[in-house]
Amino acid sequence: MHYIAGFLLAIIFQPAHVIEGTAYPLPDENLMLENNWAIHQLLTTSNFGNNSRWFTWYVGGLNFQIEHHLFPNVCHVHYRKIASIVKDTAHEFGLPYRSARTFAEALVSHARILRQLGQKPA
Repeated sequence: MHYIAGFLLAIIFQPAHVIEGTAYPLPDENLMLENNWAIHQLLTTSNFGNNSRWFTWYVGGLNFQIEHHLFPNVCHVHYRKIASIVKDTAHEFGLPYRSARTFAEALVSHARILRQLGQKPA
């Protein structure tokens, strides 16, 4: 039971954070990050499979990871409605809004970045 629960959690959370294009910012010498909290969320998270209402229900809205991070106190049933506002606002300010079209696409991107991260530096 714990193995299955852990596996399901991993395959939902990992593609939301460890996917091609997401940033992994490091703090400066004063232990400060370059960007504010909201920009950090946009740089380090990604959505996936947002067109599937069933999938959104099944994962409790965690496929809207950007909205989940920006609005943690908003019920996930509203993420679909606010996603377009967040996306438009991000683009207005020249910020990324990453979203894989499907869950499978996100998993493939996750596998590619894991392979890249696992290679020895040249």
